[in-house]
Amino acid sequence: MHKAGDVVLGGLFKVHSFSVFPDLSFTSEPQQPTCHGFDVLGYKRALTMAFAIDEINRNSNLLPNVTLGYSLYDNCASLRIGFSAALSSVSGQEEHIILDKTCVGTPPILGIVGDSSSTPSIAISSVLGLYRVPMVSHFATCSCLSDRKKFPSFFRTIPSDAFQVRAMIQILNHFGWTWAGLLISNDDYGLHAARSFQSDFIQSGLGCLAYIEGLSKDSDKAELRRIVDVMKKSTARVVIVFALQSYMSNLMKEVVRQNVTGLQWMTSEAWTAASMLQTPHLMPYLGGTLGIAIRRGEIPGLRKFLQQIRPDHHNNNSYGNSMVNQFWEYTFNCRFAPPSAGVDDGAALCTGQEDLEFVETKFLDISNLRSDYNVYKAVYALAYALDDLLQCEPGRGPFSRHSCGSLKGLEPWQLLYYLEKVNFTTSFGDQVSFDENGDPLPIYDIMNLLPLPDGRPILQNVGEVKRTTFKGEELTIDEDKIFWNFESKKPPRSVCSESCPPGTRMARKKGQPVCCFDCIPCSEGKISNETSWYSVSNMAVCGYNINMFLKTVPFFIDSLECTSCPEDFWSRPQRDHCVPKKTEFLSYNEPLGICLTAISLLGTCICTVVLGIFIHHRGTPIVRANNSELSFQILLSLQLCFLCSLLFIGRPRLWTCKLRHAAFGISFVLCVSCILVKTMVVLAVFKASKPGGGASLKWFGVLQQRGTVIVLTSIQAAICTTWLVSASPTPHKNTKYHNDKIVYECAVGSTVGFAVLLGYIGTLAILSFLIAFISRNLPDSFNEAKLITFSMLIFCAVWVAFVPAYISSPGKYADAVEVFAILASSFGLLVALFGPKCYIILLRPERNTKKAIMGRGSE
Repeated sequence: MHKAGDVVLGGLFKVHSFSVFPDLSFTSEPQQPTCHGFDVLGYKRALTMAFAIDEINRNSNLLPNVTLGYSLYDNCASLRIGFSAALSSVSGQEEHIILDKTCVGTPPILGIVGDSSSTPSIAISSVLGLYRVPMVSHFATCSCLSDRKKFPSFFRTIPSDAFQVRAMIQILNHFGWTWAGLLISNDDYGLHAARSFQSDFIQSGLGCLAYIEGLSKDSDKAELRRIVDVMKKSTARVVIVFALQSYMSNLMKEVVRQNVTGLQWMTSEAWTAASMLQTPHLMPYLGGTLGIAIRRGEIPGLRKFLQQIRPDHHNNNSYGNSMVNQFWEYTFNCRFAPPSAGVDDGAALCTGQEDLEFVETKFLDISNLRSDYNVYKAVYALAYALDDLLQCEPGRGPFSRHSCGSLKGLEPWQLLYYLEKVNFTTSFGDQVSFDENGDPLPIYDIMNLLPLPDGRPILQNVGEVKRTTFKGEELTIDEDKIFWNFESKKPPRSVCSESCPPGTRMARKKGQPVCCFDCIPCSEGKISNETSWYSVSNMAVCGYNINMFLKTVPFFIDSLECTSCPEDFWSRPQRDHCVPKKTEFLSYNEPLGICLTAISLLGTCICTVVLGIFIHHRGTPIVRANNSELSFQILLSLQLCFLCSLLFIGRPRLWTCKLRHAAFGISFVLCVSCILVKTMVVLAVFKASKPGGGASLKWFGVLQQRGTVIVLTSIQAAICTTWLVSASPTPHKNTKYHNDKIVYECAVGSTVGFAVLLGYIGTLAILSFLIAFISRNLPDSFNEAKLITFSMLIFCAVWVAFVPAYISSPGKYADAVEVFAILASSFGLLVALFGPKCYIILLRPERNTKKAIMGRGSE
């Protein structure tokens, strides 16, 4: 199909579905190949280009005073034919054609619209690119064509497979399908799609492919049976197809033969547009299919233009029959003389007056213009580029010396420059422009195959996926409109292994894809309940909209490792959340703390009662004997000993940690130093009773006794002060005893300081014990030595047992041991020293006389 013009654009379309080449015997001149299988939709696309050029010629605002012409060629679905047509047309060497009976031949073509598939486009564009001849394809989607080094003059109005793959991956993610099979055609279209799937879907951690099977047009039955067996045995419920109808027809026959149902099919735009997909007998197998489809558009006036196509209006007969004649014969099953190939010789003769309105054909259907709309946009892109070129102002051009291109000396590379910068909006409202790779702003419709009430299948639009300048890639799906060909009427589950629940981690199965794994519970102290950072970060690298993804994905991305809880937290039994660790210390609220507190207060009360008794009977001999002041001091220090034990109960704080050991050390030294002085007084009084021993008493007067107690206590106070200043005890959270508990304790700070404090108390106690032991057999009238000996024996026994018990007791039990030692030793001193005296004062008052006391000594 040709039309003259000032500038001629070429077109390559598949008007016939296959071709037959003659036998090349090299003994005679070879015959031209013959094309068969008229493709109505391919012819419709060619006429869409013709309509677009006629519309442009009528538009006074676009290319005024310039007439566009066209030369449209049928590639017959053959690379050889399409390649020859393209090279011949751009070089001006194609067979001369008489145009309008005024001249012979056509001017060289400055740009080509086509080809309709990837492999021919790769071959043709690789050559045209050497001469910078623009080529704008409406249907070639191979991502390889985005390589500007190899294809510098290639453009397209259909998104590349790289975006189509990402669009399909977003649909997979939307429904949680991480396990799918992939069927591809063994050509550039399918192989590059498989490569993109492996890089975007598998390596980024978004999912896995259960199998990848290649399809050939001439696959034998055994190979088809093997492929279908793989599909049946696989646990993947989703099958993705990147292949043309010609590759899938035989496979679907085998699917029907083996009755393979229960699969969710996803198809690329190449098969979504195929007529076979909408065959009623395939609905049990293909119903519910989700497919990527080229953006639907509207072309006002196209239907009227198509209705005007008639054989008598197109009488260009270069090969004995025109393209219109072939279309007419195919549509009305009639014949011209002579008939075209494939037309029954016995068919009725065509009159040329048949009405297209009364025949069932998709030729006049403009409700679903997709690839036709891409053809329309491709023609307008070339036209706008040419218009921009002709509007160049001399002296301001983009070429050498700021020159402009002209219509007379127009070169393809000049048109290429403006085509790269073209930007316009169609009458349907779609913006058309190309990026640095020659690709358009990508947008796809999402289609769903569903049955009508009468059983006829139909493709319904259920969403779209597109990329915008500001928001990136966006997926929109109306799930309520989707037909699911399953009993549940819900999306199927297609995963190799169910997502690991919170509290477990993923352990990959050896020799299987990463999507196949076991779920192992997290160990104690570790959890898993969040999305894996690795997977999300890789989605960002691959160009996915993370926010959109997180809103739509209804499942967890399984973690390879569990996350350790922070130091003060521990895992729940379910291992899905970290909770604060239980805290442990000797509390006033627990039974042990309550008992020790009660015993401490009881001891304090008993001391107070005893002190009251002694004060009340302070004039009696039993109280006055052997310095009653020291007895009062001992009772007061014992009260402090009982009370200081309370500092060891309750949550440790800085002030309690500093005060507890200091108060304990000073209180006990005060008590033991009073006992030591009392013991020494007993010994001194006995020696003074002997002849010549009176001098010994002058060293143990009241002032000397007080001074000795003060000095001995001051030494302990100095030890405590040095300890607190140099290495003060502090609160400490200990996690070594229990993994799931925090034990609050007071770290002693300086072990040496604590040892010196205890050692000083022990030294005084042992010294008191030794002096009392030496004085135990002195006359009873002067002797408290036996009581002191017994009390010091109890005291030393308790504190000797305390050391190993304290070291071996963990956490709060160490504080309990220390409190017990304080209380036990305090009660031992209280009972041993003051029990017998209280007994005499309260129960045997007749013995609380000087005579009775002296009488005991004479006896």
